[in-house]
Amino acid sequence: MTLDRRRIVALDLNADADTAWAHVRRPELIRRWYAWDSEDLDDRIHRVFVSAPRAISDGRRRELHWPDSTVLRLAPTGDPVRTSLTIDRPSHEGLSFYDGVRDGLDESWVADAHQLQFALGVHPGQERHTWSVRGLDAGPHQDRLLDRIGLHGVHGVPIGGHVATRRPDGTLIGGTLVYRTPLQFGVHLHGFAESFLVVMEHPAAVRPPNGQVDVALSTYGLDDALRDQVVRRWGSWWRAPVDVR
Repeated sequence: MTLDRRRIVALDLNADADTAWAHVRRPELIRRWYAWDSEDLDDRIHRVFVSAPRAISDGRRRELHWPDSTVLRLAPTGDPVRTSLTIDRPSHEGLSFYDGVRDGLDESWVADAHQLQFALGVHPGQERHTWSVRGLDAGPHQDRLLDRIGLHGVHGVPIGGHVATRRPDGTLIGGTLVYRTPLQFGVHLHGFAESFLVVMEHPAAVRPPNGQVDVALSTYGLDDALRDQVVRRWGSWWRAPVDVR
């Protein structure tokens, strides 16, 4: 049976084709954008990008094909220093694991692709550190988490628009909305640490009673002192333990 495909990602990378291909084939480069830091990240990278996919690079096509019918493609854009990235996944029709609300693999690929775009466009050649919080209570309707931390307005901001809020310690934080889907968004945070914030939402239908929120911050090129400062502010902003790697 041939499954219809859904295009879940289509964006341009600020890199030539060889550089973009290396960033989906070499584990040490995949680390700069894939997922969030964890003790098993290297094993996950090897499993997902080395062991599982069939790679095609024949001069005309550069593609990765996974057994679940996910396909990642890199293609020229007409600009030698920019490369098109698309990710297609199979239709949900007939797939028993899909709950009709949220496809976790879709959401992960969307976040990962934009983290790759950010790494190549803003911090090429730099190593990454991430801070993450998972499974936060999204809060009841009258006291939503995103309202409390000042991000309630993101859903009304146009792509490329400015996002600003004040953290509990009184410091202002501002950034640019890079992308938004029904269940997640990404913000390029400006300041002394040009970083990338991803917020992923799990609706109440799949995480009762209020839904849940996962957040991750990708930072690059910080010394130990700045990293400690970011961790303190990050933890106070979300008022939750922070997974630091």
